Amino acid sequence: MIWAAFYGDGKSGDVLRTLGFKVIHDEVDFFENNLGDVIVSNPPFSKLPQILERLAHLNKPFIIIMPSSKLNTQYFKKLFADKIQIIVPEKRINFFRNAPVGWKSSCNFDCFYYCFKMKLPKDIIFLSS
Repeated sequence: MIWAAFYGDGKSGDVLRTLGFKVIHDEVDFFENNLGDVIVSNPPFSKLPQILERLAHLNKPFIIIMPSSKLNTQYFKKLFADKIQIIVPEKRINFFRNAPVGWKSSCNFDCFYYCFKMKLPKDIIFLSS
């Protein structure tokens, strides 16, 4: 069972269900709960050090979206240096958000899918169409 741990607008759980997965996607506190068998989510980037610490503590498989620059942070290296696999999207990920009229909706940095205990066939996978 997938735990879509960060609720956001609630749509990511629906997308995963549409793809045929069983999903737990409720508005609950990630730091106070431990649900599902694997975590698949887009966490709030402003709390990544705390989120990564919690993920390491939970020690369960995950796939999360994070900026590519997280590879270079000391806290990430300390927790996951030799334990992570990465999926590199074909192009920059754009996030849906409720931006004021006139604001640019595209993302100005690159993100990867960081995978832990997912047993992918390679440590780095480049997606292409």
